Amino acid sequence: MPFDPQEISQRDFTSEFEFQSSRSSGPGGQNVNKVETRVSLKFSIPESILLNEPEKDRLMAKCKNRLNAENVLSIHSEKHRSQLRNKEETIAAFRKLIVAAFTDPKPRKKSKPSKAAIRKRLDDKKRHSDKKSSRRPPEY
Repeated sequence: MPFDPQEISQRDFTSEFEFQSSRSSGPGGQNVNKVETRVSLKFSIPESILLNEPEKDRLMAKCKNRLNAENVLSIHSEKHRSQLRNKEETIAAFRKLIVAAFTDPKPRKKSKPSKAAIRKRLDDKKRHSDKKSSRRPPEY
């Protein structure tokens, strides 16, 4: 069953998002120490009502390295100094992830090397072999 990644990514998932803020890591002085600008977006795939079963299965298969034990997808952002911009960043990353998960890979076209490429490879191997054999001591 083909999926339409653009249609799926345009759905309004905001009601199913759970946001959590925390303090960012790294340099930044006072601002980092007192302001919670890091935003974590959590999306529970099994509990989603906007995705049907085949879509949930595909998303879980494609994002299995980003899921926890309860199949909750986590995306974090601490790039910006404001919580709102980091929240927008996580939503954009989620949409990008949805598009990537539902886009089918381009089929690979079989190809074979040209005759010139084969000839060049064999010539290089012969030249390398001659170079190596010339380093051996002579046989008497």
